[in-house]
Amino acid sequence: MEGDSAYHLGRVLRAQAGQLYELSDGSSAWLARIEAVSRDCIEFALVERIPSYTPALDATLLLSIVKFDAFEWALEKASELGVNRIIPLAAARSEKALLAASAKRAERWRKILLESSQQCRRLRVPILDPSCKPEAAFVSQKSGVRIMLSELPEASPLKAILGREPAATAALAIGPEGGWTEPEFAAARGAGFRDASLGKLILRTETAVVAALAAINYALAAD
Repeated sequence: MEGDSAYHLGRVLRAQAGQLYELSDGSSAWLARIEAVSRDCIEFALVERIPSYTPALDATLLLSIVKFDAFEWALEKASELGVNRIIPLAAARSEKALLAASAKRAERWRKILLESSQQCRRLRVPILDPSCKPEAAFVSQKSGVRIMLSELPEASPLKAILGREPAATAALAIGPEGGWTEPEFAAARGAGFRDASLGKLILRTETAVVAALAAINYALAAD
């Protein structure tokens, strides 16, 4: 192990020879023993393979940029709930100051995804796409179950939209605190998204992420 991970493990956590750690190369996980620790490198010996799990459902989260503390909490939980790709959305009603500052947060967001993936023993870290307009993100989702959370009274309950059979792919779009605009609704529907409601109460963005992803996993995941 080299780079920042080696520095953190060796200098911050003060790892020593003989200690055991779990390692992953993105395709498998191993229990490994530290053999040697130097300034910028840690050498391991693989001890045994660890049973690993890869979610059967390929889920993408299209998440509008909101206040960074809430957005980053949502990233962490989305990673724990098995999302494979996250697309930050520069929605029409997202705060302009947040959109302007978001480009400088990308590295921090990738670090959050890495750390939350390690915590829940994921083999692969979710992909974080560059932020984009909702219309472009909607048309990029071409198959599977596509859901757009909506506060409109005519939106169908999420449980009515989710089928009883497992699905291979799913995309979930969540709007900003001010909600979606009519052009964004139209673009999503044109790309095959269906309006869905989580109930009569108005949820914060980060709450909606957890509630909706948990429901989607329960309804669609084969395992």
